[in-house]
Amino acid sequence: MKSKFLVLFFFCISNLHAQSGVPDFFLDGKSVVLISNAPSARPVLSFEEIAHSVHKGLVEAGGDPVGYFELEDIVLNEEIQAGYASLFSKRLVNGIVILTRLPNGAFEMNVAPFSQNKNIVNPGASWSMRGSDIKELNESLKKIGEVTKTKNLLVLEVPEFLQGSENGASNYISRNPLNLNIFRLGIPLSGAGGEGSHLTSYRYDLLGRSEAERSRSQEREKDQLQAILETRYPHQVAFLTEAKTSQELIRDRVQFVLRRVEGREGDLMRSMGVGGRSANPDKVVVKYYIHFLVRDELYIGPTWDADADWQVALSNFLQNLNPEK
Repeated sequence: MKSKFLVLFFFCISNLHAQSGVPDFFLDGKSVVLISNAPSARPVLSFEEIAHSVHKGLVEAGGDPVGYFELEDIVLNEEIQAGYASLFSKRLVNGIVILTRLPNGAFEMNVAPFSQNKNIVNPGASWSMRGSDIKELNESLKKIGEVTKTKNLLVLEVPEFLQGSENGASNYISRNPLNLNIFRLGIPLSGAGGEGSHLTSYRYDLLGRSEAERSRSQEREKDQLQAILETRYPHQVAFLTEAKTSQELIRDRVQFVLRRVEGREGDLMRSMGVGGRSANPDKVVVKYYIHFLVRDELYIGPTWDADADWQVALSNFLQNLNPEK
């Protein structure tokens, strides 16, 4: 009983702060809404259903949401994220609303100013609130509107689902890079992506992880990666635990970097310019590729080798890099 009281007390305090602290840019300018929806959350709600459910609440709170997107579509890779950033700039967007539905069904909403660059949002700049479900979140948004004044007057009555800029296939090359035996292959560990990857941290499976949790995760990840690399990759590697510029990596004789993306297989194949169809386009898979820093080229290999299990996907990719092994 005591724990329930504490949770209720914390939620009320959070809501009072939310009502008095809603950002000015949210009340005076356009926002886009990025939704990350845990597939295991119950009851099952689609991206569109969440958008329709929250739109009225955002408008009542004083916002002007002009477009809804799935977060996972935007963070597929850096080029696609930059394309969306360009779209938001052209639409004169001020704010980014990130709505994350966690596996337990709760919602967390973060509101941040649009960074006006490919990062979309910068670390440490968001205002947040929570609700145990979409109804509770909307009730809190309505209360915010009762105590704030907005300059957003002509707003959309229903959510709009805009088409993003997904011109990310231009630099993808369906073959293996040369000279892997001469330069070290950089292997970024989780959390080593820098500011440009901050948007990914709002995904339903990553939101709220502490620095200590990320550090422990890096150690486990490194051990698992080494076990695969020792048997599949015969050349030198360098594990990257923090963000570095391309110039810094090249100076350290790291001209290649192993990258991974995770998303629906159909979306990944389309974004990478891969022909053919996936047997299950909605299946969430991991795909590895190599970024050649000097020429900014992205090598995805001659064979589509994505898999739902990241270890299988990596083993497949490395096997295709060295078919004789």
